[in-house]
Amino acid sequence: MTKDELEKRIEAYAAIPAGQDVPHDAENVVGDLLDALERGDVRAAERGADGAWKAVPWVKRGILLGFRVGELVEMQGEVLSFVDKHTYPARRMHASDGVRVVPGGSSIRRGTYLARGVVCMPPMYVNVGAYIDTGTMVDSHALVGSCAQIGKRVHISAAAQIGGVLEPVNASPVVIEDDVLVGGNTGVYEGTIVRARAVLAAGVVLTRGTPVFDLVHETVYRASPDAPLEIPEGAVVVPGTRAITKGWGAEQQLGLQAPVIVKYRDEKTDLATALESWLR
Repeated sequence: MTKDELEKRIEAYAAIPAGQDVPHDAENVVGDLLDALERGDVRAAERGADGAWKAVPWVKRGILLGFRVGELVEMQGEVLSFVDKHTYPARRMHASDGVRVVPGGSSIRRGTYLARGVVCMPPMYVNVGAYIDTGTMVDSHALVGSCAQIGKRVHISAAAQIGGVLEPVNASPVVIEDDVLVGGNTGVYEGTIVRARAVLAAGVVLTRGTPVFDLVHETVYRASPDAPLEIPEGAVVVPGTRAITKGWGAEQQLGLQAPVIVKYRDEKTDLATALESWLR
């Protein structure tokens, strides 16, 4: 089935009102979509020629259709067992995929793309629709959410959370571009875009409502009604605070979380964030 045919079938089935039966063929169409996602032939978000990232709504509708036609079943693995929609079992990886999945309780869901050279340290989880490009490491206790887009040679450190989104279908997922370091216990949510070579220090939390203060350029980056929060290329972001200046909060000397860009990446930063090649 061509990409255009797949899109047309998914849009038709997704338009059937809730409570009405969908054709039995819908499950096969969902299977074709998940296969295409795993091959990297389609993606839940795409970057335009202008550098802007946009969601691909029909792909997300297809993923949601899979939940609609799926039935709860018991899934027995070699180590763990699951109860979930039968359309979304754990993806079984093979040596020919060129992806290292180290033993220890990790789970990669059906409908994900993992390029050759990706390393998965246990336990970690990758949800449906996610795209992870070559040379990236997903470290222990890290989460890559549904439809998140991860670039090449990214290090998602231990306990980092890359948020996912399925609804609304036109909402862009989190995007982490090439050569980004995502520090431990970092959270990136609500469609935030982290541009290439940025460094997020341990404990940084980025959401649509988070202002980011740039000490280098003396400016503040925020999301707008039409665009998500965007971290500039090469920015080095660390956790910070800003003081509450009025009212009871000021009297108590309280502060609010405020991620701060303290510098832009240089040779010293590259040396400090380098990954040992032998781990891969």
